[in-house]
Amino acid sequence: MAVIRIGTCSWKYESWRGLVYSNAQKINYLKEFSEKYSTVEIDQWFWSLHDSDKVTMPKREVVEAYSASVPSDFKFGIKIPNSVTLTHFYSKSKTEPLRENPYFFSNELFNDFLKTIDPMKKLLGPLMFQFEYLNKKKMKSQFEFQIQAAGFVQKLPKNFFYAVEIRNPNYLNENYFNFLEENNLTHVFLEGYYMPPITEVFKKYRNLIKDRVVIRLHGPDRKGMEEKSGGIWNKILEPKNSDLSKIADMLDELLSREVDIYLYVNNHYEGSAPLTIEKIKKMIK
Repeated sequence: MAVIRIGTCSWKYESWRGLVYSNAQKINYLKEFSEKYSTVEIDQWFWSLHDSDKVTMPKREVVEAYSASVPSDFKFGIKIPNSVTLTHFYSKSKTEPLRENPYFFSNELFNDFLKTIDPMKKLLGPLMFQFEYLNKKKMKSQFEFQIQAAGFVQKLPKNFFYAVEIRNPNYLNENYFNFLEENNLTHVFLEGYYMPPITEVFKKYRNLIKDRVVIRLHGPDRKGMEEKSGGIWNKILEPKNSDLSKIADMLDELLSREVDIYLYVNNHYEGSAPLTIEKIKKMIK
């Protein structure tokens, strides 16, 4: 029987007290979170690459603390460090020349990362490779991306759940989904960031989706939502009931086809991830 795990993108928000957390003065946020949800996305380790070419890896004591805070059936979805997925360093301006990232698709660096998170190995869900929008200066074509990615993926350790999130809408085609299947990779359906609605992508390529998927619900206007919320994430600010209804139908179809689902919801989607999750749970059959 297919399983759906629903959680949020990150978890430590004071404004979730009363929705997710108790009002006790001192609490273990992750422990209380794991009593309500079955998975969570760790976003903080993604931000690993610095202008000095220095790479930051997770601290082992933090990994151990996270692992000790959750039950044995809980799963962490992890965004792989951007030191592995960025083709070039972030530019501070449009006129600044591109600088290649020497760690792009580095199997050695990725293996070092796996060693640092080894204490949570039994708690791992999807390991997500998130790629930014790749213009022609950063990646000449989808074909070149897939060639480079395949060379990297074929050297990855087995027995992990690898997922790929791209932000090039033009890459979403039959060739791409076949590439994922050939390399035992899972597609990350991203709602937001100028990507087409996930339900439309699913309709076109539903027959190429097998075994499992990852879905991440972000909004189209991160900055606008932050200004509107003022950093308080305890109410729905921009309802997306019509979109959620379509997404719920997509979830029902996936489950009926025995496809396992990891669904991560961001505060920026409607204004409060926990409240969006409650809506989704009521919509799915």
